[in-house]
Amino acid sequence: MEVRVGVKGALRELSIDSTQTAEEIEKAVEEALKSGSVTFTLSDDKGKKLVIPADKLAYIEIAEAEGRRVGFGAV
Repeated sequence: MEVRVGVKGALRELSIDSTQTAEEIEKAVEEALKSGSVTFTLSDDKGKKLVIPADKLAYIEIAEAEGRRVGFGAV
């Protein structure tokens, strides 16, 4: 899954490719927000962890990961 996270006060969004399913990501975010947790964690496809402050969360976009495109497009 490709996950983009908007953080309040940050100029750019965070973007990772995760092995977690959309449901797992959604559940982790919901649990963190409902429980009042300070942070929540997402894992990328290389085993790295991204720890995000729950109170600074602006949005989360979850989409199927696309393969990288190589080459030039016709104009």
